[in-house]
Amino acid sequence: MRRFAALIVFALLLAVPAWAMGASPAKTIAQSDLPVEARQTLELIARGGPFSNRQDGVVFGNREKLLPAQTRGYYREYTVRTPGARDRGARRIVAGSGGTGDVRTSGEYWYTDDHYASFARVIDAKGK
Repeated sequence: MRRFAALIVFALLLAVPAWAMGASPAKTIAQSDLPVEARQTLELIARGGPFSNRQDGVVFGNREKLLPAQTRGYYREYTVRTPGARDRGARRIVAGSGGTGDVRTSGEYWYTDDHYASFARVIDAKGK
């Protein structure tokens, strides 16, 4: 019976998604492969704005737990304009404050086009 219980626990551990154990999203996207509007948003982040939505730059809470676990305030979210959308749309860049403590220079960016259901880490041409 003990052996059976141990097998069940082991099987359950295998079923736990990697993000639930603090792993970062495995999917990446090259900055050059982002939609032009997302690249424009990254440029605005680097310049410190101006942003067209009052929600841009607010704390992203990572309630979905799809990004690496960090303290509250580490992540900020920014709207990626969606042509033809009458509202903010579903596309966002989430910026981490990284080692610099500043989202403008951290190089830590994630892109979502499905309103936080999934993320891809944005990498540059060097794979960073």
